[in-house]
Amino acid sequence: MQKSLVVAALAALFLAGCEDETPEVTERIRAIKTYTVSQHASGRSRKFPGAVEATDTSSLSFEVSGNVTKVLVDAGDKVVAGQELAELDAEPYRLDVQSGEADLGSARAGFNEKSLELERQKALFAKGWISQAALDQAVAAFETAKNDVDIAQSKLSRLRRDLGKTVMRAPFDGVIATRSVDPFVEVNRGQALFEIFAEGALQIALSIPETVIEQINLGLPAAVNLSSFGACECTAVVTEIGSSAETANAFPVKATLLNPPTSVRPGMTAEVEFLLGIEDTASNFLIPIDAVAAGSQSGQPINLSSYVFVFDAANSTVQKRAIKIGPGTGSFVEVQEGVEPGDVIAAAGVSFLSDGLKVKLLSE
Repeated sequence: MQKSLVVAALAALFLAGCEDETPEVTERIRAIKTYTVSQHASGRSRKFPGAVEATDTSSLSFEVSGNVTKVLVDAGDKVVAGQELAELDAEPYRLDVQSGEADLGSARAGFNEKSLELERQKALFAKGWISQAALDQAVAAFETAKNDVDIAQSKLSRLRRDLGKTVMRAPFDGVIATRSVDPFVEVNRGQALFEIFAEGALQIALSIPETVIEQINLGLPAAVNLSSFGACECTAVVTEIGSSAETANAFPVKATLLNPPTSVRPGMTAEVEFLLGIEDTASNFLIPIDAVAAGSQSGQPINLSSYVFVFDAANSTVQKRAIKIGPGTGSFVEVQEGVEPGDVIAAAGVSFLSDGLKVKLLSE
């Protein structure tokens, strides 16, 4: 009987404990991507088409004529400075060097002979056995022989240089862009056989209208869109501005690409976007267009027709703030009122946010 009462009491306690337990509800905190307000909207956007080209490029040719015996690279090959690219038949130049060496030997022998003759004539003149005219003749012969040696030495140096020029080498590290030669073909001095691009260093060639060129200056940054990559988020900076107009009164401008994707190649088309300066926008800022939500808040002026969510680090919440927006510049929009430098705003997914919502940063 007592045992039954104990069991019943324990069961009652167990059931009471179960009734007191309530399932714990875990609060879900949304992670947000943020953007820190800092970039001034200093002007209006203008876009210009262009083409990617290598910053350093060179057409390669032999400095001597001859018959090509070897072509060791093809278009698209990567090369290093000093690497052999092609060879000419060197035998004719080797024979010329041998002939030049013989001529130099003959000139030196003649010089030695005239040198000894001059010493002999000087000794005879000192004894009064020959005239001044005879001594002057010996001196002139010596000087002529000396000049013959100098000429022969210079000729031999040129012939040896020509022999060395029968091998074409890469002037710098790069990529062979084009090849216009095959073995067993006779080529002329200066005939372009290869086009080589310096690897990695790329720029965009642009034509800027005369109505805009005054607003373009060296060091001006630009956003770049490469048609082959879509929105690649590439950037460039102006490094060269032509001093005279070319076709259609447009000025040539070069903008160097900063850290482009490795697969970008010369010849690709590009669109370059400049933010041209206008003084009255110096106090405005650029923010990502995805950070802006449409609509208005009650009690706000009608021109503050959009808003952003500003992150409050003190309590990890976002505060809804009305802004006044201006014109867009690509993937950014100009904010004329409502944000300050240093504000951290939600940069995506703003339609899922609300005023005072507790959030965490995406990196947390």
